[in-house]
Amino acid sequence: MVELFGDERLDYLLYDESMRIIQSPTVFSFSLDAVLLAHFASIPIARGSILDLCTGNGVIPLFLARKSKAHITGVEIQERLHGMAVRNAAINGLDKQIEFIHGDLKNMQGVLSHSSFDVVTCNPPYFPTPKETEHNLNEHLTIARHEVMCTLEDVVKACKLHVRPGGKVSIVHRPERLVDILELFRKYKLEPKRMQLVYPKRNKEANTLLIEGTRDGKPGLKVLPPLYIYEADGSYTAEAEALFNG
Repeated sequence: MVELFGDERLDYLLYDESMRIIQSPTVFSFSLDAVLLAHFASIPIARGSILDLCTGNGVIPLFLARKSKAHITGVEIQERLHGMAVRNAAINGLDKQIEFIHGDLKNMQGVLSHSSFDVVTCNPPYFPTPKETEHNLNEHLTIARHEVMCTLEDVVKACKLHVRPGGKVSIVHRPERLVDILELFRKYKLEPKRMQLVYPKRNKEANTLLIEGTRDGKPGLKVLPPLYIYEADGSYTAEAEALFNG
């Protein structure tokens, strides 16, 4: 029996009826960004270790576990979301492959080993710290969306601290932060290697950025073909459908 609290609901993990996920409209529900990052990231298939920062309710580790046998660790600062993530691993029988840590990514030095993960992924807060009048009424959503508890530099620094030399770091963000991300990747010895822009439709501006860097890697950035989500009539493109179906 799945234990749900407040307005939590039990959903299917996209079209995969073999996996379920606990979500809440007022605490956390995953978005397309999580799907895109899980699909984009280069991950070990048979073995290895993956770290997911700002893990929320654990959705990215759940997606990654569908295609990898690697051990996955998620870090989440919000206690309520951490509890959801722990239950999500348990209800899918993945609590031996996936573990979740309740803590601050800026203070994991005594909890997680340095330079030890093959891959680090992160779907961080996108927006600068809001003014008092601009805060969401919901604290959970404010922390998830705004740089209240961590900045972009905090995220990149933590990724570099925990990924092994030669390991990969994958982040999803907004295109307007591309220059900031490139500068911070170089500052922390994460060489940008792959990048992809995601567009809602072919006649729209890109609204999502996917980027991957290699720690201590050699220069050379590969820009992947653009990914379009919707056709002109509002239906999903073939590429998006394939992505959603795993």
